[in-house]
Amino acid sequence: MRRVLSGAVLLVAAVAAIWFLGTWPLLALAEAVLLLAAFEYSRLARALGLEIPLAFSVLIAMAACAAVVLPGTPVAIVLMAGLVAIGGSSVARGRPGPGVLADAAGALFPAIYLGLPLGALVAIHGAAGREALLLLLITVMISDTGQYYTGRTLGRRPLAPAISPGKTIEGALGGFVAGVLCLVFLGRVWLPSAPVSARVLLGIALVASGIIGDLFESRLKRAAGLKDSSALIPGHGGVLDRIDALLFAAPIFYIFLRYAHFS
Repeated sequence: MRRVLSGAVLLVAAVAAIWFLGTWPLLALAEAVLLLAAFEYSRLARALGLEIPLAFSVLIAMAACAAVVLPGTPVAIVLMAGLVAIGGSSVARGRPGPGVLADAAGALFPAIYLGLPLGALVAIHGAAGREALLLLLITVMISDTGQYYTGRTLGRRPLAPAISPGKTIEGALGGFVAGVLCLVFLGRVWLPSAPVSARVLLGIALVASGIIGDLFESRLKRAAGLKDSSALIPGHGGVLDRIDALLFAAPIFYIFLRYAHFS
């Protein structure tokens, strides 16, 4: 019951934010989510033996998130400046250790893993409207639900047993069917310029990237020896546990909306 209640509250809050907030308040909310996720990421990093300058890492990730949204702000400039900042922080530590490369890479990674995808979510809202962002969110959620119930009912063959033993090939197929059908039918209203064939391909890409994002975060947790990224959300774990699929699906949808043009 606790899981259901907290999930319902999160869903209502997310839909309300997407529907009623403008681009800039939504960016501020995305930055707050990024901050929470970054602290969870730092917990995973410490468990994996990494030493990262958290303040530098968070600031660079937040700047990358904003750069995706703010017009005329090159993301490449933010990432290059971040590289210099992380390198300077590494040099300032003095004597190098065997993990210097892993530490530096781990410090810059949140800008790519958290900053760019969360910025893409807000950019989708600003460029294509709240309906487009809701379409992405609902597709990922329906796919997750399809995976869960199909896996529980029909699941026999493990999808990635070394990473997430509970996930099955049958569950993944159920998620593909549910997610693609959702995007095809809702996309008739919320993505009317895209033909059916494009919506089918986009649905497949979004579901596949969401599954990869879920498994990637599971791999991080398993390597770190942690069940959840945190206990922030009752019954659901942490922020990373809730947005892991979106972090990989959002860039795909953003790229599609930006570069796919239909007459």
